[in-house]
Parts: sequence; C-alpha cells; structure tokens
Amino acid sequence: MTGPTIGSLRVNGATLHYEVRGQGPLLLLVPGGTGGVSSFDGIADDLAAAYTVVTYDPRGMSRSTLDDPEAEQQVAEHADDALRILELLSPGEPARVFGSSSGAIAALHLLTAHPGRVERLVAHEPPVVEVLPDASTHRLLIARVQATLRAEGLMPAMAVFAAGLKKAGDSIEQKAEIKLPPQAAARVERTMANLPFFVGRIVPSFMSYAPDIQRLEALSDRLVLACGQDSRGELPYRPAAFLAERLGTDLLHFPGGHTGLTTHPAEFGELLAKAFRA
Repeated sequence: MTGPTIGSLRVNGATLHYEVRGQGPLLLLVPGGTGGVSSFDGIADDLAAAYTVVTYDPRGMSRSTLDDPEAEQQVAEHADDALRILELLSPGEPARVFGSSSGAIAALHLLTAHPGRVERLVAHEPPVVEVLPDASTHRLLIARVQATLRAEGLMPAMAVFAAGLKKAGDSIEQKAEIKLPPQAAARVERTMANLPFFVGRIVPSFMSYAPDIQRLEALSDRLVLACGQDSRGELPYRPAAFLAERLGTDLLHFPGGHTGLTTHPAEFGELLAKAFRA
C-alpha cells in the first residue's frame, strides 16, 4: 500500500499536521492522550480499504504546533480543529468519527455542536468524569495532579494520575507488564515528549469538561459509547458506561483496556469497522 498523503492546516492559534489514506466515505480518527497520527498505525491501513481515513496530531502534540506554546487548551477549540479538517476534506458531507480518551471528549463536543457533520461517532472511554455522581472526588484528583506537577515534576504527577485511574486492587506495575507491539514501542520517545503538555494542559481542561447530556440524548441514534473489556472498574470506563445507561443505548466493548487500540490493534480495527457498518 502506498503511504499517506500528508498535509498541514492553519487553524485558530495552531497549524495541524494531518494524513489521509484510502478512498471512500470519510472516517476521521481523533487521537487521545499523548498520541497523534501514529497512535492509529495499527488500524489506519486496514480501515483505508473501505474509507478515506484521516488522522491528525492534535494541536500542541507532535507535529501540530501552537502559535503560543503556553496557550490554555479548550475542548471546544479542539473540536473546532476536527471540524476544520472535515470542512477541508469532506465539505458538506457528514463523516464517520472515532475518538479515543481525550480525543473522544473532543469528538463528543463536535457531535453536540455540529451534528450535521457527524454521521456516526464511536467514542471510546471519554473520561468525562463530570457526569458521574462522585465527580467532586475526581476534581480533587485533577487538582492533586496539577499541584504535584508544579511541586515535584512530571513523573511524580503521572504516578498520582495513574493511581487515580486504576481499579481497586490493581497496581501501576501490573499495567506496565503489558507488552507493546513493535510499532507502539517505537513511538515511546514521541509519547514522552508530548507528556508535559498532556498532563499540564490537556488533563485539567478536558477532565473538567461537562458534555451536554440533553443534546447527546437527542443525538443518541448516531452515538456509540464504547469501553475496553478489561477496563471495568477503572475511572475512564465509568463515564461511558454511565452515559450509555442514561441514554438507553448499548455499551460496545473493545478488546483490551483503555489502550486497547495499541495493545490489540487488529481486533480493535475489525470491531471498529463493524460498528460503522451497523
């Protein structure tokens, strides 16, 4: 298969790096965490057999640069970035959208703010903890992460964050034992380079975001909420499960946990393609 077509797009306050593969209906993949284009390495080519697959580095990550590196990050602006890419590559046509983690939060906002541009959204473990009954507990976690980042630095802050996400009885060391595919292991350096921006800018803004549940109810016929089958009991699992119950929709389970896209790419991609055909 030939390599992707690479492009850049000027948006408000940033320049986005994006890549396009395949042909057919447009499928926009919105990465989460410290990922970007490369987080979809394991599924993009296979999906490109049926779709025009578009991936990109979110603003401030990897090759998508900010005009002001210290700019505060807002979910609405990240969603607007996704909209600008859709307007460039699929003008006037609604698209299929997949978002993972913080990318799923941006995709939820895209759906509620611009429903005419989204034919179907699969949102995998969006950590919209504000929808949960114990949201105040998670606000304290975010505050502890930021205080630790300022006082002790990146890795202690990451340890606090990871401890707050795990299920009771799990250890961070257990999570580290998962063996990554070679492609994913090769991305570690870029992932680490994105980590300060993610912890300092993305986490506090995105995990404070409260989605418009009434709008989501009205649009539930084009929303698929999804989780990792190994994520039960973990914090990122709970908001999607809560929303699926609130909206009266099924919760789709993907292989692996929160990072199943990386650890089980083939099975993940197959199930994602099936979800868009349903």
